Amino acid sequence: MFKQMLTLIGGMALALSVLAADVAIKPDHPDVYVVRKGDTLWSIAGRFLIHPWQWPEIWQANPQVQNPHRIYPGDRLSLSYRDGRARLGVERLSPRIRAESLDDAITAIPLAAVRPFLEQVGLTDADGERRMPYVVALEENRLRGTEGQVVYVRGLDAEPGTRVVLSRVTMEFWEVPKNWPWDTAERRADGIAMRGDPIFNRPVWYWADTLNWSFRDRNADHLGTELLQVGAGEVLRANDSVTTVLITGADMEIAKGDRVRVGAADPFDLTFMPRAPDQVPENMRVMAVTNTGFTAGPNDVVALSKGARDGVANGQVYSIFHPGERIDDDIKYPSDEIDRMLAGDGAKVQLPAEYVARVMVFRTFEKMSYGLIVEGIRPVVVNDELRAPLE
Repeated sequence: MFKQMLTLIGGMALALSVLAADVAIKPDHPDVYVVRKGDTLWSIAGRFLIHPWQWPEIWQANPQVQNPHRIYPGDRLSLSYRDGRARLGVERLSPRIRAESLDDAITAIPLAAVRPFLEQVGLTDADGERRMPYVVALEENRLRGTEGQVVYVRGLDAEPGTRVVLSRVTMEFWEVPKNWPWDTAERRADGIAMRGDPIFNRPVWYWADTLNWSFRDRNADHLGTELLQVGAGEVLRANDSVTTVLITGADMEIAKGDRVRVGAADPFDLTFMPRAPDQVPENMRVMAVTNTGFTAGPNDVVALSKGARDGVANGQVYSIFHPGERIDDDIKYPSDEIDRMLAGDGAKVQLPAEYVARVMVFRTFEKMSYGLIVEGIRPVVVNDELRAPLE
């Protein structure tokens, strides 16, 4: 009898594992979870799932939820199985209360961590940057300007009273060809990334040699020029040569060369959920990190070398791998340089890439995107490669 019971229990456990095979459920998941202020979709998914990017598999199957992007503090979530599939049920507050609190909806990632890249960072192409009006001088020949002072702008066609935004070029991004030999620590140290360009005097990310930083592959694609909002202004008067603008607010000192535009910041969307990409674009890399400029960890933002044209979309989760080095086999060839030279590639060993972190895309442009590192075990650095989240 006892043996039969063990067989029955074992069969039930196997059946349950098969039913949940498509979604990796945490064995210690809560039966019921009440959403709290400060939660994110990623943190909630992590309470139920081993792989939080599988969230749509248990959430979109829920017939009670008309808008799968909206979860609010106070909602009660419960995990159950139906027709062999795991699903989350939800008990909501009344529609009247809910209509008054749309701004309280839980976002996929912490809003505070990405707010500057939503509200203050924009992207333009090379032609767009060249066409943008710019600060050509400041009052009394000052080197820097701040709130209450006047700047003179060239190329701005706007009536007095027009509100403008002042931005600064912070990074220029170019494609790096896949066959460029960046997979060794030596080349990365000699380095293409985050170097100052002697011509444009800005950080750039492109194929460059170690002797001439201005050299760039003629076939490389310009991915975008990053603009950081540094202040706001109001047009006082205009003439044929320059437009006088009063600085009405400044997050940092305004300088010659800062770009000027009319209108609000670029639109953005936070109504997305964590999910795996259908496929990973070829040669997708980390182009820049925003912590110290050299390494990044959880809750840091990174710039990624692929965008909407490559199938990248908000909410997609990728694994980040650090490329392995190519080293000498000094065991088989400990000291004999001649044997090592004759062996050629046989005297070399390619070490495998190592997983370092996972990143979720939160803002997508045509040719590039920004992502937030949601978890990691090692620092992320420029030129790390992106793969499918389960790799």
